[in-house]
Amino acid sequence: MRQKPTNLNLVQLLDFLGKRLKGEKPGLSSQLKLAPKPLLSTLTYQEMLTQCLKAAVLLLLYIKEEKSHLVFIRRTGQGRHHQNQISFPGGQQQKNESIEQTALREASEELGLNTEGLSVIGHLTPLYVHTSNYCVFPLVAGAGMGLTFRPCPAEVSEIIEVPLVHLLDSNNLKEELWTLRGQQVLVPFYQFGEHKIWGATAMILAEFLDILYGYFKQYENI
Repeated sequence: MRQKPTNLNLVQLLDFLGKRLKGEKPGLSSQLKLAPKPLLSTLTYQEMLTQCLKAAVLLLLYIKEEKSHLVFIRRTGQGRHHQNQISFPGGQQQKNESIEQTALREASEELGLNTEGLSVIGHLTPLYVHTSNYCVFPLVAGAGMGLTFRPCPAEVSEIIEVPLVHLLDSNNLKEELWTLRGQQVLVPFYQFGEHKIWGATAMILAEFLDILYGYFKQYENI
């Protein structure tokens, strides 16, 4: 078996994802691996689609310092939901807006980013978030050039740029006992320096990374 690469070629990766995301996805089985336990709810987006609010988030892939990265934001304490938490750029769908338009608009507003040069690659499995009654639709996009972020100070307190190889390293997947809503909960999270990526963001990320592991099969003798 060949040694797995220590970096991810973005052009090859986006080509792989463009094809892979058209097929069947691991979905809830991947998402639940990063859900806090005990589970608050096992309701799926299919069950709640007619009752939930709808939102879109953007998993944006780009090159920084010759490595493939994903961008996250730390939200300020001023929003209605997920104050001070780390998340993907995104937000609530507006009237007469497609999910793709929502994700790109929110990325533009929160990151101060010109989204015209981004290429939407595909969709991950939507996730129902019980605590906020949102069905979150994750989109994957790639940038053909370097990016400059100008975060909106009312919504974003910090931009967090994480190399993909860091997220794919199982040594950076942790879990701790936290007290949430007055209950002891086992919370899995991805550690990046002082940052802990958990909750719905980690659940979405878990499916994305499970799909990415398929990319490595191209480098193995099976």
